[in-house]
Parts: sequence; structure tokens; C-alpha cells
Amino acid sequence: MSHSYERLSPDLILDAVESVGFEVNGSLLPLNSYENRVLQIGLEEQTPIIAKFYRPGRWSDSAILEDHHFSLELAEQEIPVVAPLLDKHQRSLFEYHGFRFALFPRQGGRSPNLENPDHLEWIGRFLGRIHAVGTNRPFQHRETLSVDILGWQSLAWLRESGMLPLEIASSYVALCENLLSRIDDIFTAHDFRQLRLHGDCHPGNILWTDQGPHFVDMDDCRNGPAIQDFWMLLSGDRREMTLQLGELVEGYRLFHDFDTRELALIEPLRSLRLIHYSTWLARRWDDPAFPKAFPWFNTGAYWQEQLAILQQQKELLNQPPLMLF
Repeated sequence: MSHSYERLSPDLILDAVESVGFEVNGSLLPLNSYENRVLQIGLEEQTPIIAKFYRPGRWSDSAILEDHHFSLELAEQEIPVVAPLLDKHQRSLFEYHGFRFALFPRQGGRSPNLENPDHLEWIGRFLGRIHAVGTNRPFQHRETLSVDILGWQSLAWLRESGMLPLEIASSYVALCENLLSRIDDIFTAHDFRQLRLHGDCHPGNILWTDQGPHFVDMDDCRNGPAIQDFWMLLSGDRREMTLQLGELVEGYRLFHDFDTRELALIEPLRSLRLIHYSTWLARRWDDPAFPKAFPWFNTGAYWQEQLAILQQQKELLNQPPLMLF
């Protein structure tokens, strides 16, 4: 069966951008994105722009527009996010021959140095400002982070998909069920505050310039606990993660309160992401871009490695959470 993105030809892409009123020069450069198709588009006598063509069927128009409105709201507060461009009618979401797309200014940068305490504190300050705006009202059309959506629903889909090798399927499912039951208990132990988040705040979605960080790709923004935008910035052993977290929170607290009870969610959220990520790859395996980009997926070695990693997560869930000093 053909995939919907196979119709997204270079000519269609350029025609779509011209339909919004831009004069293209014929050049386009695919960028590193798989969930959507993201490309740099050359313009006549202007700086290139970025075009994002949304994966058909993933988000509703209302959900995409909430993403755009949140980005624009943050930009209005001079928080460095890459917000969509608006046309003369103040529209940010466009449609062309069955594809929905948005356009963004091109903003370069390099990876942040997460070993630099000053960089971490700087990122923490902007996270505090993002979350201060995020508390104003919840998303109405976007997902709320939950164990059910990221965990139980992902596992159910994977179990029914036939993608799990027979020799590890029962072990994998049993381990995930054990993990998810424990994670359910952790999430229900406290009434964690829900706010609008970036949602996918890993180092690849932060670009650094001499003026500091700016945040890109709000495609996974959602309601959830604040710690979701912290934990993917932590790496190394327990001591290293504690030091990193301390710098982030020091900057964060200048603009927003930090609920230390959420530290108990770091390893549960990591476990949920591991389960959800495997399911995401399996769901997208019919997209020709995925087997090319992730050739190691769906091999016996991959699933054995996942079993080992998830077993480590089971042990980490029984350890005390990180602490701030």
C-alpha cells in the first residue's frame, strides 16, 4: 500500500508555499524530522523559511491551532520559541491538495552544552517563564499526559500488532504490565498540577546561540506535570543528574514555583517514553522513511535490549527519587 506522504512531491511542496504568497526559488532541503515532513524552502531575495507538512490523520485542526496559539502567546511574552508565521488574514495553518502545513522563520543554532551550569540555569529560567504562561489555562484539544495514553494504550497496540517477536512477547508484555501498574500507583499518590508544556523538551529541541537558548518543535505540547519538561535534559549517574537538576531548578524558581513531589515522576516518565517510543516506531513502520532511518528497529537484538533497559527501569522505580539540595 502506498503511504500518504508519497504524494508530497517537491513540486507540490513548492506550490503549497507559493499558495500562501511566498515566491520560492525552487530550492528545498529536507530536515531531520520523521513524524512530520519538515523542509527548508528557498525564497527569491528573502531568507529561507521552514515548512512543516503535518502527518495526515494525527492531529485535528483544533489541536494544531492550539499548538500555534501557545507558541504565539509565548513569543508575545518575548520567550524564545519558534512560532509559526501568519498570513495577511492572521492564519497560521494552511491546506493544499489534502496536506495541512505551517510555515516558520528559519532560526539556526547549535546544541546546548548541558555540562555548563550557566547554560542549564539559563534554560531553567526560560522553562519557568514558559510554565508561568502555561498555567493561564489548559489545552482543550490536545492530549493530557497520562499513564493510560503513553503506557497502557501503547502496550495494547503493540501486543495486538504482531510486531513483537514470539520468543520475547510474553516476557516483554509481563514486564511492561508490572512497570505500568507501579507507575499508576506513583501517579495516583499525589494530585500533580497540570499545565501547558513543551512536552518534548529534549536537547535536540533546544538550539543555542550567543543570545541563549530558543525552543523549537512544539508538536508534542500537551497538559502535564512540569517535570516532563525537565527530565529529558538530565543524563549520567545519580550525582550528575542531581547537579544538573539543581541548576535547572535554580533558574526555574525565579519565574515559577517547583513542586518537589514531582521528582518522583522522573523514572516513571522515562519508562513511559521507552514503551511509547517502541510503539511509535511500530505504528509508523508503513512509512517508507522509517525502515530507512531506523534499520535496527524490530530486530531480535532491539527487543532484547529493550527488555534489559526496562528491567533496569523496574529497579530504578524502587529507588528513592532524586533530591534537591
